[in-house]
Amino acid sequence: MSTAISPTAYNYKVVRQFAIMTVVWGILGMGLGVFIASQLVWPELNFGLPWTTFGRLRPLHTNLVIFAFGGCALFATSYYVVQRTCQTRLISDSLAAFTFWGWQAVIVGAIVTLPLGYTTTKEYAELEWPIAILLAIVWVTYAVVFFGTIVKRKTKHIYVGNWFYGAFILVTAMLHIVNHASLPVSLFKSYSAYAGATDAMIQWWYGHNAVGFFLTTGFLGMMYYFVPKQAERPIYSYRLSIVHFWALITLYIWAGPHHLHYTALPDWAQSLGMAMSIILLAPSWGGMINGMMTLSGAWHKLRTDPILRFLVVSLAFYGMSTFEGPMMAIKTVNSLSHYTDWTIGHVHAGALGWVAMISIGAIYHMIPRLFGRVQMHSVALINTHFWLATIGTVLYIASMWVNGITQGLMWRAINHDGTLTYSFVEALQASHPGYIVRALGGAFFAAGMLFMAYNVWRTVRASDPAEAEAAAKIAVVGAH
Repeated sequence: MSTAISPTAYNYKVVRQFAIMTVVWGILGMGLGVFIASQLVWPELNFGLPWTTFGRLRPLHTNLVIFAFGGCALFATSYYVVQRTCQTRLISDSLAAFTFWGWQAVIVGAIVTLPLGYTTTKEYAELEWPIAILLAIVWVTYAVVFFGTIVKRKTKHIYVGNWFYGAFILVTAMLHIVNHASLPVSLFKSYSAYAGATDAMIQWWYGHNAVGFFLTTGFLGMMYYFVPKQAERPIYSYRLSIVHFWALITLYIWAGPHHLHYTALPDWAQSLGMAMSIILLAPSWGGMINGMMTLSGAWHKLRTDPILRFLVVSLAFYGMSTFEGPMMAIKTVNSLSHYTDWTIGHVHAGALGWVAMISIGAIYHMIPRLFGRVQMHSVALINTHFWLATIGTVLYIASMWVNGITQGLMWRAINHDGTLTYSFVEALQASHPGYIVRALGGAFFAAGMLFMAYNVWRTVRASDPAEAEAAAKIAVVGAH
């Protein structure tokens, strides 16, 4: 047993900071989502101002929910998991602190520049070059902290969750740096280093793998730690988790061209993207099944444990959206779905159902342990949050499915003489009820985040961080 207790205690400070900011950015990002969804119901909510138009606020919404909410959840959980599974402290407290403050600076940069109209116009990569460079520096620092901690681990084995986190960190760095290659012409204006179809191809290689690695692989790392922990069961099949990892990272990187069906992209590239997307169903469902089967012998816990319910329902939504994605990548289906609200529904099945729900479950699991409490302030409030999130997600995606298929069918309907049966405005009018339901579903989900914030605040207020630090020291010493 080690006698040097303090130097080996985990660094919970940076985990606490990222966990709290996950909740803060979740409320702001989702609240903004409800606002712009409401703009599509009541266009007057633009207020006639350039800074509050849908076109400027929508990229801010996506950046806040993906990089601010999702990113902070990934930082928090990866720093928590890598320390506990490697039984060692983060390699550098100062570098970890830099990743926290640097990441918040990137987010503030987005909040300032995007409403002002400073944008590269690239989906999920809108931030102009000075902020993009800061993001790259923060991300490389994150990689140093994460992999440096793994190198100094006290355990021989590298737990599978860390493989997923590691792949997400490395590939995200590659995607960001390659796609953001550009020629700056002023402080907030740059032009892409690529042109035409090449630019589109590299953008959607980035865009889909932002989904594939940032929003899938990283959160699967989360799943492989928090589902077994909360269920108090070992992962169903460790062998399957390794096969799942290699199959997923091998295939996902090729799926991007399915965003560019029926465009100037060469047909072979479109077909390759479609084929890889369909094959991708196998490793995706392999991971979902592995998570679900971990509950063998523990299904009864779902009656009384709403945190476990969040984690398991997130897996169900993961399974559903990773079936829907390959289906929508098939060219004939895509000819109906593309450019419609069906795509928006699919994205949010993954974003709300999978990413947000597993993040929320993981944060609820961590907060008491980070702040020296036995459990969250109120289990009933977690239960309320669960039902608001679930109902909100179902309302959202169902309304967008109906809207999307309606739009696709109306746009392709033609009269006997070859003229269009419906004008675009008629399709828009038919979509209006769906937009009302979508805004309602989003409001349900955002309301759940307010319950979470209150619950977290009450838990933290009653906390004793010194107790948490002592628990961390005991955990590490006991592991030696």
